[in-house]
Amino acid sequence: MSNAHQEAIKQFMSLMENVDERMKGTFQNMHQGYPTETLVRFLKARDWNVQKAHKMLIDCLHWRIQNEIDNILSKPIIPTDLYRAVRDSQLIGLSGYSKQGLPVIAIGVGLSTYDKASVNYYVQSHIQMNEYRDRVILPTATEKCGRHVSTCLKVLDMTGLRLSALNQIKLLTTISTIDDLNYPEKTETYYVVNVPYIFSACWKAVKPLLQERTKKKIQVLQGCGRDELLKVMDYSSLPHFCRKEGSGSSRNSSNGTIDNCFSLDHNFHQQLYDYIKEQATLIETSLPIKQGSVHVDFPEPDPEDTKIAKTIESEFKRLADQNGLCKSLNGLKVNGD
Repeated sequence: MSNAHQEAIKQFMSLMENVDERMKGTFQNMHQGYPTETLVRFLKARDWNVQKAHKMLIDCLHWRIQNEIDNILSKPIIPTDLYRAVRDSQLIGLSGYSKQGLPVIAIGVGLSTYDKASVNYYVQSHIQMNEYRDRVILPTATEKCGRHVSTCLKVLDMTGLRLSALNQIKLLTTISTIDDLNYPEKTETYYVVNVPYIFSACWKAVKPLLQERTKKKIQVLQGCGRDELLKVMDYSSLPHFCRKEGSGSSRNSSNGTIDNCFSLDHNFHQQLYDYIKEQATLIETSLPIKQGSVHVDFPEPDPEDTKIAKTIESEFKRLADQNGLCKSLNGLKVNGD
């Protein structure tokens, strides 16, 4: 690390010494014993500008305190049927670990419909997964590897991506803004697989708008990406939709739900759900667990993100017009399935 970078870290540290106790507490929950590494993530996200990184972290700590993020892992989404509906329509899960010990998070971008619950539940579930990753999964991975593991790999499955995905762009922008501002530099690499034409067309338009730092992290792979991904992870950690050429990410893979890391019946989701229910009983022994979603303040999207969302929108519209409302896309309707 260069001297300038070390100097930036020192300055940032001394600024952080002046925050109040509540902020120190929530910062501790965030850094899990690795404060320097956390400061470095915020510095990287702001191109090593100490003032900007400091403002970003302070805003993040305020957001955590105001929205009680430290307690979010004790607020299960109940009843289970509602949580199952969220899982069936917000496809995300942990499929395993890379050869270097990084968690592999699989995301079914194309087949996620986000239409079975209110927006607040999807945001709550997303933040819970972030917090569980940071407070449980990464510390466990760190212990196992004998070195600090602070990032993950993400495999994005574009199977089933269609023009009706426009309906979800607002929610996706909200979720990615929460990640950008409060969980920066947590993903080492994004692997994009099972890419349809509609994605390729959008990617061309969006790529020039991305920051260099982000662009370097995104790898669009051929087909289901299996051969490329096997260089960085074992077969057992491959998400189910990368297992064989042309398999696509059917919601129930041939091996049923055991291998489908999106399913609530998958080990990862069972452990996460049990953990949240357990935390809830520890906190509210005498009170029944409350139903209803946690309301989190949505940060204002960065102008850059807004520009990207608008570009995707106009790209989708252009494709729709070009296809005579997608007749050529197997007769799909723009707004329907």
